[in-house]
Amino acid sequence: MESTAAVAPAAPSAAMRLRELAFSAASAAAVRAAVRLGLPDALGDNPVTAGELAAAVDADPQALRRLMRALTCQGVFAEDGEGRFVHTAMSRMLREDTPRSMRYVSLWTTEPWTWDAWQHLDEAVRRGGHVFHELYGKEFFTYLHEDAPESAEVFNKAMTHSSRQSAQDIAEMLDLRGVSLVADIGGGQGHVLAGLLERNPDLRGALLDLPGVVANADPRLRDGGALADRVELVPGDCRQAIPVQADLYIIKNILEWDDRSTRATLRNTVAAARPGARVLVIENLVDETASMPFTAAMDLLLLLNVGGRKHTQDGLVALMEEAGLKVGDVRPVNPYLHAFDAVVPE
Repeated sequence: MESTAAVAPAAPSAAMRLRELAFSAASAAAVRAAVRLGLPDALGDNPVTAGELAAAVDADPQALRRLMRALTCQGVFAEDGEGRFVHTAMSRMLREDTPRSMRYVSLWTTEPWTWDAWQHLDEAVRRGGHVFHELYGKEFFTYLHEDAPESAEVFNKAMTHSSRQSAQDIAEMLDLRGVSLVADIGGGQGHVLAGLLERNPDLRGALLDLPGVVANADPRLRDGGALADRVELVPGDCRQAIPVQADLYIIKNILEWDDRSTRATLRNTVAAARPGARVLVIENLVDETASMPFTAAMDLLLLLNVGGRKHTQDGLVALMEEAGLKVGDVRPVNPYLHAFDAVVPE
């Protein structure tokens, strides 16, 4: 008698995998389309047909069915045995109301300027620097705020969501014994700092970032906020000077600019700190296997838009030691971030 056991599908051939990679822009575009159409928010807890979903988002039913087919192939949404669509873990993370939403990160990495920039990657690799100024006549952040306000808003929301998500992880792993004042350098709206202050009632803090950034800091840190009496908001550029003395300096996800800016920020931190002060650098690494595909892709995007880079562990340690820091423990914060604990020598 012949066996009726199911036969496992064959692994994709090299040619098929290469085709999938070559067409991967379609997957990114499909995720962006899903968010902009509002599909993750329109789909509730009950299975629905493509026609019902199309009616909810005012789309063509046949075209939407094709989009959903492409998304389900990637695990974004799933289809039941009756041709109806349901959520998956990934599609739920594209909803507006999900605590660890990836909605704005997904939009940010597929903004209109990204499509223009990616096609010039070969040129950026040849020259070893960014191509953004040649494309748009302006530096990246200047262009965002002057010419692409919608993209700038998406960027700000993406950074806010990412910072809120990592702030909890950092607060849970960070040992603050002996720390009275913590300075968040280039800390954006201060979500990490706010999380630390909430968990440690005796802690004081300082948030340093560009004037327009600290003016829009987390409401908990501003005048009238629950933590305002324990915080100093310091407008400034960490690449120029750091006018704050603290027991602990946190530098998170900003040492990915060009190497000159990275070196300046580290040197300025050492110059500002007392001997024995701690410096905690938190970054994505390109040699950390759990997040390697994501971080390696971000590394290329940084090359394109600002001439920056993601670091290897050894490379970042070398930059920190060059600035005069003594690097100790290096440990994961979560699957995407690593913390480098260092001190300013006595």
